[in-house]
Amino acid sequence: MHSAANPIMPIPGLIDPVPVPRAVTPREDGRTDLLGLSRPQIKGALEEAGLDAKAAKLRSKQLFHWLYHRGETDFEAMTDLAKPMRGWMAERFVVGRPQVVEAQVSVDGTRKWLLRSDDGQDYEMVFIPDADRGTLCVSSQVGCTLNCRFCHTGTMRLVRNLTPGEIVGQVMLARDALGEWPKGNMGSVAVTPDDEDEDAPQYSPDGRMLTNIVMMGMGEPLYNFEHVRDALKVVMDGDGLALSRRRITLSTSGVIPMMARASEEIGVNLAVSLHAVTKEVRDELVPLNKKYGIEELLQACADYPKASNARRITFEYVMIRDKNDSDDDARELVRLIRKYKLPAKVNLIPFNPWPGTDYECSTPERVRAFSSIVFEGGISAPVRTPRGRDIMAACGQLKSASEKKSRAELDRLAAEKQAALG
Repeated sequence: MHSAANPIMPIPGLIDPVPVPRAVTPREDGRTDLLGLSRPQIKGALEEAGLDAKAAKLRSKQLFHWLYHRGETDFEAMTDLAKPMRGWMAERFVVGRPQVVEAQVSVDGTRKWLLRSDDGQDYEMVFIPDADRGTLCVSSQVGCTLNCRFCHTGTMRLVRNLTPGEIVGQVMLARDALGEWPKGNMGSVAVTPDDEDEDAPQYSPDGRMLTNIVMMGMGEPLYNFEHVRDALKVVMDGDGLALSRRRITLSTSGVIPMMARASEEIGVNLAVSLHAVTKEVRDELVPLNKKYGIEELLQACADYPKASNARRITFEYVMIRDKNDSDDDARELVRLIRKYKLPAKVNLIPFNPWPGTDYECSTPERVRAFSSIVFEGGISAPVRTPRGRDIMAACGQLKSASEKKSRAELDRLAAEKQAALG
């Protein structure tokens, strides 16, 4: 029997379940980091520190606004708190940010940050600017347990889940870097584009705005469900970061038991890493398929309560040469989507190479032919332009620089473990 203080996260496949510490690493200075906390949690922290319930409720509302709407980290700058209260807060609390180990910018404008947690774990986030949107690719775990064969992140071992503060922290850090916090007084920021209100959001000179979030960085979000849910609730809160749930997409490799809960408790858009249309190929590319098969997964998509023509499920399909890119594969993809009557679109992702991989990207001609067949089947199948390849920031390339295990070594370890299990 495992103690409640050290819960075990069940993990499929060859990797044993690993302890996933729930608690945030205590700070050496004894202060509590407020980053990632909801209003009720901030109120609870203030009461624990000695404020009465009425004062804690008022202060928690003010702090929530300063933390998430204004991006402020310095209590002294929180002008609607009395000066003694600011000092009292600073003694007991801190508003943190993930430590930036390295920040890189691609030739195409994509930015990648290598971040480090208080307990010395590394993880990555990526910002992808486009003409009409700016998308932040957010990590949910340090490493990943799924070991998908085409994915560089999958060659890392899972170290631990990221906390809500570490997940929200990525969004805060991006807003810091992009200069996207509102300026001016504490008044309302609900201004129309025509208003010349000084409190209107002041965006960075290059005009790139953080408009969308995708939970597609390192890790499987649905294996860190509670933390991802709590973080996204803060991100979606109208008094805080105020990002619409329609602009947030959660990507899963198909953790079926959690998909319905994700719809009910988070309610964001769903993306599914499909990558193959036969059991044999998907078992190889996405080992989770051995636990939750394609037909079962597609049925779960059909049952996903939030799916509609207005909010289609996105199927991610990485194009790998001579593996999953034939005309027959394309036709089978159309058949499956039609069979389950799914409101869907398919994102075709050219395979992004990384050191040690056995796979190659499909040729541009093959990708175009595949896309055409799916389009002719009445399903949108845009080809995603690879972004940030030169800084290893493209899909499937994220992996913290501190982790260097080769695929061959992982295969050997997996085989040894399988043999030991008999």
